[in-house]
Amino acid sequence: MQASTVAPNLIDRQFNARGVRKNLLTDITYLFYKNGRCYLSTILDACTHEALADELSEDLHIEFVLETVDTLVKEHGSTLDNTTIVHSDQGCHYTSRAFIEKLKDNEFVQSMSRKGNCWDNAPTESWFNSFKNEQVHGFRYEILADMAAMSFEYIEVLYNRKRQHSTLGYKSPGGF
Repeated sequence: MQASTVAPNLIDRQFNARGVRKNLLTDITYLFYKNGRCYLSTILDACTHEALADELSEDLHIEFVLETVDTLVKEHGSTLDNTTIVHSDQGCHYTSRAFIEKLKDNEFVQSMSRKGNCWDNAPTESWFNSFKNEQVHGFRYEILADMAAMSFEYIEVLYNRKRQHSTLGYKSPGGF
């Protein structure tokens, strides 16, 4: 699944330097529920902090990461262009030929963190931390459907539309 090349780090920790819908950050995190675990793939706008696309999966197959890009294009394609950078770590999903081709097909520019450097994608790591602290830790979700419902409610209803950020002048990501 891994390709032989790694994309350059075009973001270089200048996450919001280029403005809205210019630097997008993507990653995967794991979530536990009573009967198992699942994985959440997200794409965030580094400038507005808005979660633009997300997919939940019971396994780490490449398709759910590709589906996250498809969701991004479906929901926000008109606001993206060939200068949009999609930045990730060097995980096998993001170095796969399928992912590289998916970005090329949509005319996105690929960027990657330096190997083993979580600071190069820090806003995404911080977003996952907030998500888990606010909605996962201390709660008990019985089945995957419960986790999916909670994820949708948090991301689409609470976080993107209501949660205020001091860095956005106390506006929500979707209202910025």
